[in-house]
Amino acid sequence: MTEPLAVTEVTVRDIEALLFVAERPLSRREIGTLCGIDGDRVDALLGDLEVALRDRGVRLALLGDEVRLVTAPESGLLIGRYTGAGETRVSPAAMEALAIVAYRQPVTRGVIERIRGVDSDYVIRSLIARRLIVEQGRADSPGRPILYATSFEFLERFGLASLDELPPLDAEVAARLVVPEAEDADADAGEPDPGSLAHESTGTDESP
Repeated sequence: MTEPLAVTEVTVRDIEALLFVAERPLSRREIGTLCGIDGDRVDALLGDLEVALRDRGVRLALLGDEVRLVTAPESGLLIGRYTGAGETRVSPAAMEALAIVAYRQPVTRGVIERIRGVDSDYVIRSLIARRLIVEQGRADSPGRPILYATSFEFLERFGLASLDELPPLDAEVAARLVVPEAEDADADAGEPDPGSLAHESTGTDESP
Protein backbone atom coordinates (compact mmCIF):
# COMPACT_ATOMS: atom_id res chain seq x y z
CA MET A 1 0.00 0.00 0.00
CA THR A 2 1.32 3.43 -0.96
CA GLU A 3 2.40 5.51 2.00
CA PRO A 4 0.81 8.98 2.24
CA LEU A 5 3.07 11.93 1.52
CA ALA A 6 4.61 13.78 4.41
CA VAL A 7 2.89 17.04 5.30
CA THR A 8 5.82 19.16 4.16
CA GLU A 9 5.96 17.39 0.79
CA VAL A 10 2.45 18.22 -0.40
CA THR A 11 2.26 21.29 -2.63
CA VAL A 12 -0.39 23.23 -4.52
CA ARG A 13 0.92 21.55 -7.66
CA ASP A 14 0.20 18.14 -6.14
CA ILE A 15 -3.39 19.09 -5.32
CA GLU A 16 -3.92 20.47 -8.82
CA ALA A 17 -2.58 17.26 -10.38
CA LEU A 18 -4.76 15.12 -8.12
CA LEU A 19 -7.91 17.02 -9.04
CA PHE A 20 -6.93 16.97 -12.71
CA VAL A 21 -6.81 13.17 -12.89
CA ALA A 22 -9.80 12.59 -10.60
CA GLU A 23 -12.83 11.31 -12.53
CA ARG A 24 -15.23 12.74 -9.96
CA PRO A 25 -15.34 15.47 -7.33
CA LEU A 26 -13.17 14.78 -4.29
CA SER A 27 -14.08 15.63 -0.73
CA ARG A 28 -11.68 17.49 1.51
CA ARG A 29 -11.48 14.38 3.66
CA GLU A 30 -10.46 12.23 0.69
CA ILE A 31 -7.76 14.71 -0.26
CA GLY A 32 -6.47 14.77 3.30
CA THR A 33 -6.39 10.96 3.49
CA LEU A 34 -4.60 10.59 0.15
CA CYS A 35 -2.03 13.26 1.00
CA GLY A 36 -1.64 12.40 4.67
CA ILE A 37 -2.46 15.94 5.80
CA ASP A 38 -5.02 17.44 8.15
CA GLY A 39 -8.09 19.48 7.25
CA ASP A 40 -6.49 22.85 7.90
CA ARG A 41 -3.65 22.04 5.53
CA VAL A 42 -6.12 20.84 2.88
CA ASP A 43 -8.08 24.09 3.16
CA ALA A 44 -4.90 26.16 2.93
CA LEU A 45 -3.72 24.35 -0.20
CA LEU A 46 -7.15 24.59 -1.85
CA GLY A 47 -7.24 28.30 -1.08
CA ASP A 48 -3.83 28.80 -2.66
CA LEU A 49 -4.87 26.76 -5.69
CA GLU A 50 -8.06 28.78 -6.12
CA VAL A 51 -6.01 31.99 -6.20
CA ALA A 52 -3.43 30.51 -8.57
CA LEU A 53 -6.12 29.45 -11.07
CA ARG A 54 -8.12 32.67 -10.94
CA ASP A 55 -6.93 33.87 -14.37
CA ARG A 56 -6.33 30.45 -15.91
CA GLY A 57 -8.36 28.25 -18.29
CA VAL A 58 -9.48 25.99 -15.45
CA ARG A 59 -10.90 27.00 -12.09
CA LEU A 60 -11.44 25.40 -8.72
CA ALA A 61 -15.12 24.85 -7.93
CA LEU A 62 -16.45 24.01 -4.47
CA LEU A 63 -19.82 22.46 -3.75
CA GLY A 64 -20.44 21.56 -0.13
CA ASP A 65 -17.47 19.50 1.03
CA GLU A 66 -16.43 18.50 -2.49
CA VAL A 67 -14.08 20.17 -4.95
CA ARG A 68 -13.15 19.69 -8.59
CA LEU A 69 -11.55 21.49 -11.51
CA VAL A 70 -13.87 23.07 -14.09
CA THR A 71 -13.26 25.06 -17.25
CA ALA A 72 -13.36 28.84 -17.05
CA PRO A 73 -16.77 30.21 -18.12
CA GLU A 74 -15.06 32.78 -20.35
CA SER A 75 -13.85 29.89 -22.52
CA GLY A 76 -17.31 28.34 -22.82
CA LEU A 77 -17.92 29.23 -26.47
CA LEU A 78 -14.55 27.86 -27.59
CA ILE A 79 -14.98 24.66 -25.55
CA GLY A 80 -18.48 24.27 -26.99
CA ARG A 81 -17.13 24.69 -30.52
CA TYR A 82 -14.55 21.95 -29.90
CA THR A 83 -17.03 19.51 -28.36
CA GLY A 84 -19.73 20.31 -30.89
CA ALA A 85 -22.13 21.11 -28.08
CA GLY A 86 -22.48 24.82 -28.77
CA GLU A 87 -24.42 27.06 -26.44
CA THR A 88 -27.52 25.18 -25.31
CA ARG A 89 -30.34 27.54 -24.49
CA VAL A 90 -32.17 27.10 -21.21
CA SER A 91 -35.81 28.15 -21.49
CA PRO A 92 -37.44 30.60 -19.09
CA ALA A 93 -39.42 27.72 -17.54
CA ALA A 94 -36.28 25.66 -16.91
CA MET A 95 -34.39 28.71 -15.67
CA GLU A 96 -37.17 29.48 -13.20
CA ALA A 97 -37.08 25.96 -11.79
CA LEU A 98 -33.28 26.02 -11.72
CA ALA A 99 -33.30 29.28 -9.76
CA ILE A 100 -35.64 27.76 -7.18
CA VAL A 101 -33.32 24.76 -6.77
CA ALA A 102 -30.26 27.01 -6.53
CA TYR A 103 -31.67 29.20 -3.76
CA ARG A 104 -33.80 26.64 -1.88
CA GLN A 105 -31.64 23.50 -2.18
CA PRO A 106 -32.03 20.78 -1.32
CA VAL A 107 -35.65 20.98 -2.46
CA THR A 108 -38.36 18.56 -3.59
CA ARG A 109 -40.33 18.67 -6.81
CA GLY A 110 -43.47 19.34 -4.80
CA VAL A 111 -42.02 22.53 -3.34
CA ILE A 112 -40.76 23.65 -6.76
CA GLU A 113 -44.25 23.19 -8.16
CA ARG A 114 -45.83 25.00 -5.21
CA ILE A 115 -43.61 28.02 -5.82
CA ARG A 116 -44.02 27.99 -9.61
CA GLY A 117 -47.71 27.11 -9.58
CA VAL A 118 -47.34 24.62 -12.44
CA ASP A 119 -46.34 20.98 -12.97
CA SER A 120 -42.53 20.91 -13.21
CA ASP A 121 -41.75 17.26 -13.91
CA TYR A 122 -40.62 17.89 -17.48
CA VAL A 123 -38.31 20.81 -16.72
CA ILE A 124 -36.78 18.98 -13.75
CA ARG A 125 -36.02 15.95 -15.91
CA SER A 126 -34.52 18.23 -18.56
CA LEU A 127 -32.29 19.93 -15.97
CA ILE A 128 -31.14 16.52 -14.75
CA ALA A 129 -30.44 15.44 -18.34
CA ARG A 130 -28.31 18.56 -18.80
CA ARG A 131 -26.57 17.78 -15.50
CA LEU A 132 -27.45 21.17 -14.06
CA ILE A 133 -29.19 19.58 -11.06
CA VAL A 134 -28.73 16.23 -9.34
CA GLU A 135 -30.63 14.05 -6.90
CA GLN A 136 -29.41 14.52 -3.34
CA GLY A 137 -31.14 11.96 -1.17
CA ARG A 138 -34.74 11.98 0.00
CA ALA A 139 -36.76 14.18 2.31
CA ASP A 140 -38.11 12.97 5.65
CA SER A 141 -41.66 14.01 4.69
CA PRO A 142 -44.37 11.45 3.77
CA GLY A 143 -43.55 9.51 0.63
CA ARG A 144 -39.82 10.26 0.99
CA PRO A 145 -39.72 12.52 -2.11
CA ILE A 146 -36.43 13.09 -3.92
CA LEU A 147 -34.40 16.15 -2.99
CA TYR A 148 -32.73 18.11 -5.79
CA ALA A 149 -29.62 20.29 -5.66
CA THR A 150 -27.42 22.07 -8.17
CA SER A 151 -24.34 20.36 -9.61
CA PHE A 152 -20.75 21.23 -10.44
CA GLU A 153 -21.91 21.66 -14.05
CA PHE A 154 -24.26 24.37 -12.79
CA LEU A 155 -21.35 26.22 -11.19
CA GLU A 156 -19.27 25.86 -14.35
CA ARG A 157 -22.09 26.95 -16.66
CA PHE A 158 -22.83 30.10 -14.67
CA GLY A 159 -19.24 30.97 -13.82
CA LEU A 160 -19.47 30.41 -10.07
CA ALA A 161 -16.70 29.07 -7.86
CA SER A 162 -19.21 28.14 -5.15
CA LEU A 163 -22.84 28.70 -4.17
CA ASP A 164 -21.67 31.57 -1.98
CA GLU A 165 -21.25 33.57 -5.20
CA LEU A 166 -24.95 33.39 -6.10
CA PRO A 167 -26.22 36.95 -6.45
CA PRO A 168 -28.43 38.18 -3.61
CA LEU A 169 -32.17 38.26 -4.23
CA ASP A 170 -34.28 41.34 -3.77
CA ALA A 171 -36.94 41.13 -1.08
CA GLU A 172 -39.86 40.53 -3.45
CA VAL A 173 -38.21 37.61 -5.25
CA ALA A 174 -36.93 36.13 -1.98
CA ALA A 175 -40.47 36.23 -0.56
CA ARG A 176 -41.74 34.16 -3.50
CA LEU A 177 -39.27 31.39 -2.65
CA VAL A 178 -40.58 30.99 0.89
CA VAL A 179 -43.07 28.18 1.42
CA PRO A 180 -44.34 27.54 4.96
CA GLU A 181 -43.32 24.16 6.40
CA ALA A 182 -46.93 22.98 6.47
CA GLU A 183 -47.26 23.73 2.76
CA ASP A 184 -43.94 21.97 2.13
CA ALA A 185 -45.41 18.80 3.63
CA ASP A 186 -48.64 19.16 1.68
CA ALA A 187 -46.74 19.63 -1.57
CA ASP A 188 -44.56 16.58 -0.97
CA ALA A 189 -47.38 14.32 0.20
CA GLY A 190 -48.98 14.24 -3.21
CA GLU A 191 -45.77 13.73 -5.15
CA PRO A 192 -45.90 10.50 -7.19
CA ASP A 193 -43.20 7.86 -7.32
CA PRO A 194 -40.47 9.24 -9.63
CA GLY A 195 -40.20 5.86 -11.32
CA SER A 196 -43.68 6.29 -12.74
CA LEU A 197 -42.86 9.66 -14.26
CA ALA A 198 -40.43 8.49 -16.89
CA HIS A 199 -43.22 7.61 -19.31
CA GLU A 200 -45.53 10.52 -18.53
CA SER A 201 -45.77 13.92 -20.17
CA THR A 202 -48.32 16.21 -18.61
CA GLY A 203 -48.03 19.00 -21.15
CA THR A 204 -48.68 21.55 -18.42
CA ASP A 205 -45.31 23.27 -18.71
CA GLU A 206 -43.45 24.69 -21.66
CA SER A 207 -40.55 22.82 -23.21
CA PRO A 208 -37.22 23.67 -21.60
